[in-house]
Amino acid sequence: MALYEHTVIARQDISPQQAEALNEELKTLIEGLGGHIAKIEYWGLRNLTYRIKKNRKGHYSLLAIDAPAPAVKEMERQLSINEDVLRYLTIRVEELNLELSPVLARRDRERERERRFDDVPA
Repeated sequence: MALYEHTVIARQDISPQQAEALNEELKTLIEGLGGHIAKIEYWGLRNLTYRIKKNRKGHYSLLAIDAPAPAVKEMERQLSINEDVLRYLTIRVEELNLELSPVLARRDRERERERRFDDVPA
C-alpha cells in the first residue's frame, strides 16, 4: 500500500466537533476500503491566505494515511461532493512522519512558555 499525507480545510461555519466528525468519517471510509490512518491532527480554525467560497477562515486537519490508491480516490470523491469541505490536498510520500507537525509543535511551545511565565512570582 502507498503512504499519503492528506490535508482538509472545512468551512468556518461548522463547529470543531463537526470537523472532528468529518475526520472520523474519513477514517471509517479508509479503513473500510482496506487502508489505515496512522495519525489525525486537528489544527483548529485558522485564517486562510485568501477567500475561498466567501470564507476567511477554515478548520484544518492533517491525516497520515497508509492505503491503496482506490481507497484514496474514493475518499477524494466523497470530499469533492461534501459541501462542508473547501479544499483538500493529498500527497504521496515515501514515509509517514508520525511526529507532531510543526503547526501543533509551535502551539505546544507557546503554551509551555505561557505556563512558565504564569508560574513566575511577581
